Amino acid sequence: MTVRRPGGERWDGQAVRRRTGGRRWGRRDRSDRGAIAVFVAICAAFLVLIIALVVDAGGRLRVAERTDGYAQEAARVGGQQLDEAAVLRGEGYKVKQDYVKDAANSYLALYHLAVYEVAFSDDGSSVTVTVQADYKPALLGELGKQKVTGKGSATLVHGVEKAETD
Repeated sequence: MTVRRPGGERWDGQAVRRRTGGRRWGRRDRSDRGAIAVFVAICAAFLVLIIALVVDAGGRLRVAERTDGYAQEAARVGGQQLDEAAVLRGEGYKVKQDYVKDAANSYLALYHLAVYEVAFSDDGSSVTVTVQADYKPALLGELGKQKVTGKGSATLVHGVEKAETD
C-alpha cells in the first residue's frame, strides 16, 4: 500500500526503513538496552544508604539520650556525698569532693560506663559529671563509630521551702 504525503512524496514503509537504517518505527535502539537496570541498581544502592544513615543516626541519638541520663544520675549520686565535718563546723553544705568521683563511678559501673570528668562549682554545692560512651552503628560499621558524650549536673539544696528562680 502506497500513501502519498503532502508535497507529493511517496511513503510506502520501505522508504522509511531505508532512511532509519533498517529499523522499524516503534522498536527501541539496542544501545539503550539495560539502561533501566543500571538506573534501578543505582537508586536501590542510594536508598539502602539513606536507610542506613537514618537507622544509625536514630541509634546515636538514643545512646546520647541514655548517656545524658546516666550522667545526670551519677551527678545526683555524687552530690549526695555531703561533707558532714564542714556542716558541723558551720561552713555550710558542701560535697566531699574526694568521694564524689568514687560514688559516681560505682553507679556508672552498673551500666559498664565510667566517669570521664567531674567538675565542682566554686562554693562546692554543685557537681557536674561528664560521661563518654562508645557508639557502634548497626549498619554503617566502622564508618559511623564515634564517642558520645553526656553531661549531667546536680546542685546540693537543703531546707527547700519554695522553688528557686534564676
